[in-house]
Amino acid sequence: MPEVYKAERTISAVFKDQKQIDDLIRRLLDRGVPRDHISVMGRNFQSETRITGFISKKDVIVGGLRTGAVFGSLFGSFLSLLTGVGLLFIPFVGSIVAAGPISAVLLGAASGAIAGSAGAGLVSVLTTLGMPEDKAAIYQTRLQAGEFFVMVEVPSDRTGEFQLLLESAGGEEIHTIEKTLPRSCSGQCNSPADLSPEVRAHLSDEAQSTFIERYNAVLNEKSDEFTAEQAAWETIHQQYDEDNNGVWSKAKVKA
Repeated sequence: MPEVYKAERTISAVFKDQKQIDDLIRRLLDRGVPRDHISVMGRNFQSETRITGFISKKDVIVGGLRTGAVFGSLFGSFLSLLTGVGLLFIPFVGSIVAAGPISAVLLGAASGAIAGSAGAGLVSVLTTLGMPEDKAAIYQTRLQAGEFFVMVEVPSDRTGEFQLLLESAGGEEIHTIEKTLPRSCSGQCNSPADLSPEVRAHLSDEAQSTFIERYNAVLNEKSDEFTAEQAAWETIHQQYDEDNNGVWSKAKVKA
């Protein structure tokens, strides 16, 4: 039987050039990193299609999320290799393309932190993941300047190997945190108890049921946990408002 990939740490870095990202992702895949453990964020992916029309609401994190089938064709072959590709708006950074598990994190429990923080933006999310604030601020600034941000979840005993790989591929400001990115569910969600604590804490009982129903429906159709997670969060954003404690609990009044 093939060896099971056990991700335990997350290595982050910034890259100046899109070609470096393309090369890096192919090298990571060749080293056995599953595609659903690679995250990429960037503002300046080259495309013949204007993406600004998808942004519909600039005062919150998500403005017109679109998923992988669209963005794989728009932004080149390497993005089509990853999971959960979407377009988001982050205050103080702007509209970005996010691929991999970070996209679901940004849509989920961290959304209140991004939308509600005074000047924190992406920094607030990265610090909740265990990153020092000064390092998170560097990543946000460089992403805002048009560079590319990568996060790779790796086994602890291969941390050094992948740190060197990112460095040799042109990565800068390399940093490692001692955990992986949070997931909503591992496979099918059968009850609210299957939701991760980070997700459950930000949803009312009714919203939890809505989330699980949408998540499972998309998972059954797509067999992709991150696409299912994105779709579930998008449904929550469409059907509920946040209360003052950052819990999605107020059902929107239907016109």
